[in-house]
Order: sequence, then structure tokens, then C-alpha cells
Amino acid sequence: MNLLATIRLAFNALVRNKARSLLTMLGIVIGVAAVIITVAIGVGARVSVQQRIASLGANLIIVQPGSVTQGGVRTGFGGASTLTPQDGMAIAQLPGVAAVSPIVNMRTQAVAGGNNWQTLITGVAPTYTYIKSWSLASGRFFSQSEVNSIAKVAVLGQTDVHELFPNGASPIGQTVNIKGSPFTVIGTLAARGQSGMGQDQDDVILIPYTSEMQRLTGLKTVNLLMISAAGASQIIPVQNEVTALLAARHRIVAPQPYDFQVRNLQAFAQAASSTGAVMEFLLAGVAAVSLLVGGIGIMNIMLVSVTERTREIGLRMAVGARARDILRQFLTESIVLSTLGGLLGVMVGILGTVFVALSAHWPTIIPPQWVLAAVGFSGMVGIFFGYYPAQKAAHLNPIDALRFE
Repeated sequence: MNLLATIRLAFNALVRNKARSLLTMLGIVIGVAAVIITVAIGVGARVSVQQRIASLGANLIIVQPGSVTQGGVRTGFGGASTLTPQDGMAIAQLPGVAAVSPIVNMRTQAVAGGNNWQTLITGVAPTYTYIKSWSLASGRFFSQSEVNSIAKVAVLGQTDVHELFPNGASPIGQTVNIKGSPFTVIGTLAARGQSGMGQDQDDVILIPYTSEMQRLTGLKTVNLLMISAAGASQIIPVQNEVTALLAARHRIVAPQPYDFQVRNLQAFAQAASSTGAVMEFLLAGVAAVSLLVGGIGIMNIMLVSVTERTREIGLRMAVGARARDILRQFLTESIVLSTLGGLLGVMVGILGTVFVALSAHWPTIIPPQWVLAAVGFSGMVGIFFGYYPAQKAAHLNPIDALRFE
């Protein structure tokens, strides 16, 4: 018999026992669906974490004030007020540095018309939106000339837009008072939602760092310096160069401790990605157990089928069928059974993934390679668990098979 004839015989044998075939396939269906759903949840969570990390900045390096010791008491990181905008300008000249922005933060009340809202006022440079990969929803961002002239201009996050201008009017050109100083709104930021730490990233007003330092706080130092390396491969070299430059500028000589701290998010991103990948394979492994259980069910049913069809096997052998023909026939039935179950499992898994995404609002992604792997694995289950019953059928004695009752 050729392959098509063997497959047709396998379908006919399975159709003769529809209920039993469907119940046997159920284990494979559940196993494949479980693999697809769990992998989709794992991959979705991992990609979501990576996107949140990427939203923090492009190849981000952060310089924070370090610790100082006063009267034997160590203040911890942030206690040393030594970082200046001039440090940022010097860092911007280093090779491998794409952009630098000083950051000055304060929380205060913002007032627009009859509305007020306590929010985060952040003084930044024009390079801030590039470093943070943050686009504008409307208007424009302030320029370097406005930073140099200490201009009273502001760019609003979406939360502040809704709270200060609840009537839906465009805030562009409107005035927002911050600590008694009127700032003209020249743009609004695109919505970003919550950060990985649960903070509302849209609850912010961006102004030139010179305006915040000279008009609002009177400070001469900044809270931190945000640096973007030109590429991911340059993060570590740039970090080392920044450390050496600031040590020289601040006249720090070993073994004197640094009054600053240089950090990057690369290790955090790698750890999050590795954890997500481990969870993805762990979930897939747990779901694969269902496929093995389904395979045992296939073996059981095929053994029953061999017993029920012993006389049929003897008759086929009597009219010229060889052992390998019988082996191929029963092995094909097992493969068809498991592969059909795999295809049905894929459909159930896709529907289940959509249901999880809509009902639980959980990010899900179905990798095509996992779909192919699940169907391929279900076919391998059919071969592995169907081989023994097929081998048993192929080695039946024709005379004993014909006499079987």
C-alpha cells in the first residue's frame, strides 16, 4: 500500500469509533492548548518587562550623588550634593556618549485657571525626550536657546493635562503657575502609563533645568545626570569613562570614596529577560506533561484496537500483507490521531490565549515557533507511544490471529 492508501485506512478506522477517537485525542488537545496558553502568557510577560525597561531610556546610564560622612554618620547615596550641569556638559564631550540631560526634581502645586494639582516638576535638557524615547502628543519641546535664556516654558504630561485643563481645551499657549512663576505651555507628552514600580509617569511637568534651578529651587547642583550611550556595546566603556572623568573633576584620589555613583540598567534588563525565559520554559515543561499523559492514552487505545482487530490483522496477512505494512498501518493511525489532536489543540490554545488577554488584561504573545513545536511534538508523541502497539500487531502469528475470538 502507498502512503495515501495507508492514511485513508487510518482515517476510516478512526471514524468507525468516533467517540473513542475524540476522547483519546482530548489528552493531546488539552496538552497542546496548555503549552500554547502558558507560553503565550510567559512570552507576553517577558516582552512586557523588556518594553518597560526600554521605556526607561535608550542605553541608559544614570549618575547619582554619592554618600558623604558627617560627624561619623554616613548619609547614604544621594547625600552628596556635588553633581552640576557643568559635569553633564563635560560628559557630553566623551566619545560614545549620545546625549546627556541634567535632572532636577521637586514636588509642588501647579495652578491653571481655577484648577490646581500637586505634581512632579522636572527640570531637564532638550535631549531628555531622546534619552527617554518619549514622543510628544502635541506642540513642541523647548530648545537649547530657551534653556540658556532660562525661559518660562513647560511641557505637560497627560495626567496634568487632564487635571489642570479638565474641560478638554488645548493647553498649548495656556499659562501654568508654579510657585508663583507663570510658565507658558508649549507642548504635551504622549501617554506612557505606569512605570515598572507602579508610578504614574504622566504625572509630570517638564521645564528647562536652568529655569527650575534659578527660578524655583535656587540650587546649584542637580539630582542626577541621565546619559544615553551611543550603542548597547558602549554602555560599559562609557560608564568607566564617566567614572574616571567625574573622579578627576571632583578631585577624588584613592582611597578616598567617590561622591557619586554611576549605574546602568543592563544587568537589570538581562536578569529580567533571563527570569522571563526560565519561566517560559518552566510553564511549557509543566504543560508538556499533559502531552505525555495524552500519549499514554493513545498507547492504551491502540493496544485495545490491536486486540479488537486481531482477526482483521490475520486476514490481511493471509492475503499478502507484510509485517511492515501492518506496522505502518497502525503507526499511521497513531500519528493521525495525535496530529489531529495537536491541530485542534492549537485552535483551542489560540482561543484560550485571546480569552486570557481579554478577561485578565494580561499581555500575551503566541510565538509561531512554539505552535509548530507543539504540533510537531504531538506527532512525535504519536510515533513514540504508537510504535509498541503497531509492533505488537505486526508480529502477530497469522494463524493464531485468524483463530482469535
